[in-house]
Amino acid sequence: MRLFDIIALLVVLSAILNWVNARFLKLPATIGLMILALSFSLILLLPLPGSETPEQLVRSMLAGIDFNETLLHGMLSALLFAGALHVNLRDLAEHRLTILILATFGTLLTTFLIGFGTWGLVGLIGLEVPLIYCLLFGALIAPTDPIAVLGILKSAGAPKSLETKIIGESLFNDGVAVVTFMILLQIATGAVEINALGVAELLAREVIGAVLVGLACGGLVCLMLRQVDDYPVEMLLTLAAALGSFALAEHLHVSGPITVVIAGLMIGYRGRGLMSERTRSQVDIFWTLVDEVLNTVLFVLIGLEIIVLAVTGQALLAGAILIPVVLAARAISVALPISLLRHFRKPAPGAVAVLTWGGLRGGVSVALALSLPEGELRDLLVTVTYVIVVFSVVVQGLTLAPLVRSVAAQADRELERLGAAEDSGDSEKA
Repeated sequence: MRLFDIIALLVVLSAILNWVNARFLKLPATIGLMILALSFSLILLLPLPGSETPEQLVRSMLAGIDFNETLLHGMLSALLFAGALHVNLRDLAEHRLTILILATFGTLLTTFLIGFGTWGLVGLIGLEVPLIYCLLFGALIAPTDPIAVLGILKSAGAPKSLETKIIGESLFNDGVAVVTFMILLQIATGAVEINALGVAELLAREVIGAVLVGLACGGLVCLMLRQVDDYPVEMLLTLAAALGSFALAEHLHVSGPITVVIAGLMIGYRGRGLMSERTRSQVDIFWTLVDEVLNTVLFVLIGLEIIVLAVTGQALLAGAILIPVVLAARAISVALPISLLRHFRKPAPGAVAVLTWGGLRGGVSVALALSLPEGELRDLLVTVTYVIVVFSVVVQGLTLAPLVRSVAAQADRELERLGAAEDSGDSEKA
């Protein structure tokens, strides 16, 4: 299929499924789209009369899409920039220590907990997976996706502090996880030797270099915004910052995701103040639309991906077994930093539960899994990743809002109890 045909078919299908969700299911967009696209894929796989042509059409479309290249070297830059642009940097700075530890230490801890847990469990069902590939799986499944969870948190009335932590962590842990994955992949393929000092230097160069490149790109765009008052030009500058900073980072061999997040945060904080009210409104509308369209297409693609997966019974069983491992690793990597930081800042009630259950996995995990070298191990890990992502988005996504409301109600009851106790104490003194 021609590139134009692929884009047209994907956009048409995304629009139809989005309409069905909005008209009938009325679920959060990402969850509804995932369910509908997955259902559509399963229907195409059934041996129904006349179903061969649509299935072949979808297979042909998916064959023409390099999911890893499309997401990690295309869509991700715009998605991360849109997310960073709308983040309040003051709120982020208020929780900077928690976000930094969750996005770095928490992501690395999750990677190794899942990696060793996977290594210990897959052998029980007769699968032999080398430790390095188990660690690769840990790295690719570690990053959380803020897109699928943000709308749910807002509608459920989640505390602002929790919302900020989840968004902030998700913006940065993508970059940390991708860097960790690439280092482990180079070790797995023999591109580099295992050397703790060399790995640490590579990680530091990727992260520190990304921060510097992001600041430089963001600062340059802010300087240019200061000198014009023309909203089409300013909108184009923000688009150039999103795509250009990511491309430049990749050519300089530093982390593209971290670079574009830093550039987006800087433009969102400094650049917005240099824009007129009309320009700010137009830029917000533009990036909200970009964000919505790309996420719609992304989750439809994830749902359709089942058609081309090499699914086996053992792989599905491995995915089911590893779901609790991933959740347990997430809980530990959240609870440990928050307990250590308790002396500096009191966490919101139920913070560990919401951060654990709200750590949904998404397109980045699928894209990283698809970038693994061809072979049986790749097919196994792609299927396992897909099972966990679908569970995460559908099951965790559908139950997150009730959890948030339950935690909020419990916090309100606790406040009422404390208030009643204080009133009783004042009465006794009187």
